[in-house]
This record gives sequence, structure tokens and C-alpha cells, in this order.
Amino acid sequence: MIRVLVADDHAAVRAGLVLILEGASDIEVVGEAGDGRSAVDMAVRLRPDVVLMDVRMPRLDGISATRELGGVADVLILTTFDLDEYVFGALRAGAAGFLLKNTDAESLVSAVRLVARGEGLISPSVTRKLIAAFSGGPDVDPVAVESLTPREREVLAGLGRGLSNAEIARSLGMAEATAKTHVSRVLAKLGLQSRAQAAVFWSGL
Repeated sequence: MIRVLVADDHAAVRAGLVLILEGASDIEVVGEAGDGRSAVDMAVRLRPDVVLMDVRMPRLDGISATRELGGVADVLILTTFDLDEYVFGALRAGAAGFLLKNTDAESLVSAVRLVARGEGLISPSVTRKLIAAFSGGPDVDPVAVESLTPREREVLAGLGRGLSNAEIARSLGMAEATAKTHVSRVLAKLGLQSRAQAAVFWSGL
């Protein structure tokens, strides 16, 4: 069972998200938070697998909350089409992915499942704006890039296209566990904290 904490300062939005998530047989909403500080405190106490985090909230914004939750839970950021610097900061803080608030129920559930598996995701429309904002992607040592093996570069390209571990495995003819190992090595070598960062970095090469 995937344990999820929903954090949004709008009660109606929270209720809608909870309703959708609890409709999935493999997802359990373990808590709801109306502000960033409560989200962090509840996550530390409840240890959810995924925190569905709004960007703009009182007491503590989504980026600060995401930074504090490093190592506690994977964070899936909720955002609108009008991205702001909070979202760019959340990427640097290690957010596992970004989900548009107008996404449909099926995509929301799929996104939570992906993040819970350690995959992460970025909506294509979000990716374009992130690339423009980063103007070349997160800073990575050129020597680190050169240290990637040809296979790791292929895996990085898969991350750049937003592929899951299973999709990378199929495209490269390897086992999913092997693909997962390669992904971990690529992130470690490049000093990146998430697949989301890897996707933006690859797009800027």
C-alpha cells in the first residue's frame, strides 16, 4: 500500500485530491496538511511514501518544505501552468516530480505510483518552462559528464525523455533492475538529486 500525505492550503482542493487517491486500491491517504509547516511535521511523524505538495502555502512554502523533507519522503510538487521560482527551487531541493493541478484523476494516481517506485516525473509542459528558466540546466561538472560510460549516457538520454525505469529497460534491452542501478549511478556521478534534475540537465546539453 502506498502511503500518501496531501498538503494544500485550499480545503476544497485537498478534498478532491484525497477523493481521487482513495479511489485507488493501492493508495492510502494517511494525512492532510493545510500549510507547509504542518506538512513537514506530519511527514516526519507519519513517514508517508509520497507527499503531494502544493507550492504556495502559509507558514512554510512548498520549496522550503521539500528541502526539509529530504530523506523523509519523496515529494511530488503540485503546480499551475504559471510556474514561478518556487518550482525551480523545488527542483534544486530534490523534488521527485511536478504535477499540474489540472491533471486528470488517472494521471494523478499514475504519478503517485511512479514517485512511490522511485521513478519521478515531469509534465512535458512543465519541462519546457524549466529548461527555459535554467538556461542550460543545473550546473554539473564537465568532468563528471565525461565520466559517464556509453551505456550510462544512453540511460541519461532516457531520463531526458522522461522514461520510467521499465521503459528505459525495454528501450535498451536490459532488465529493469539493471536500469534502476544505472539510473542511480548516473545521478550519483552527476551530483543530481532527482530524475527531474536529470531530465532538465539532459535537455540542456
